[in-house]
Amino acid sequence: MRYRFLILRRVVQLGILALFFIGNLSWIEISGRHKIVYQGDTSVFVSGDKNLSSGGGKQINDLTRIFQGNLSSSKIFWVIPMSDPLATAQLFLAGGALALDVYLGVLITLVLYGAIFGRAFCSFVCPMNMITDFATVLRRKFNLTESFKPVFVGKNIKYGALILTLGLSFFLGVPSFETVSPIAMLQRGIVFGMGVGLFGVLAVFLFDLFWIKNGFCGYICPLGATYALIGKYSLWRVKYDLQSCTKCMKCVQICPEKEALINIGRKSATIDAMSCTKCGRCIEECQDNALSYGIVNLLKRRENEA
Repeated sequence: MRYRFLILRRVVQLGILALFFIGNLSWIEISGRHKIVYQGDTSVFVSGDKNLSSGGGKQINDLTRIFQGNLSSSKIFWVIPMSDPLATAQLFLAGGALALDVYLGVLITLVLYGAIFGRAFCSFVCPMNMITDFATVLRRKFNLTESFKPVFVGKNIKYGALILTLGLSFFLGVPSFETVSPIAMLQRGIVFGMGVGLFGVLAVFLFDLFWIKNGFCGYICPLGATYALIGKYSLWRVKYDLQSCTKCMKCVQICPEKEALINIGRKSATIDAMSCTKCGRCIEECQDNALSYGIVNLLKRRENEA
């Protein structure tokens, strides 16, 4: 199946959002009446001028214990904490008091993405990826890539945005990126209801559509920079076989981070650029089977670095 990884990414992204949404549902019994309650809103038990939730016995049965919280801080099965390293760093620098399970959640995230998945968070988990991908599809459909030449912006600017984010959090005493993050706006909007955050999401969509292809994720997002740094030595990579390649360069054309494929047509190699989101688009596009997912050969890596 050609678009197998695209389908997988959408299933994972939408599945995570659905689990967060379901995680806020409870089945409550009050005075013999059963209702599904969202976010603890017991107004469904109001009948006329009577509110059954204000009296009588209450029995709560959670519909799910899979995901509780949001992408910044959550728990899996109410036990395993997961914390966004960037959000945690901002809160810490802003002077916030953080619970022990938040730091444990950061440690789990660092091990998971640092050892295995790297920047795959950006393509498989982050909901903003769906918005920016849609903008890319429209650019290609209406030939906007050639009609609107992007202003040159170095891709390392996202690391500057990361430093700025941490600095502002320290000096202003607030989690600076979390305050304006379109990622948080979109995820919380889908789960809890979209408000003014819609304008932040729309701004990213228009930016990617009319100014720079993959502009937000590739050039600006400090969270993407965070996961790029975390996953610098991750084991799960895309591998390239020069002998099978016909050098059609379709993989380079489709890749949102083209600099990651610098070795295409030159030599067999593991794609080890920090910018690679491991989205699998290059693998899907390659009809020569020259690209595939694989685990890094640590011994060979040490030989190459020596």
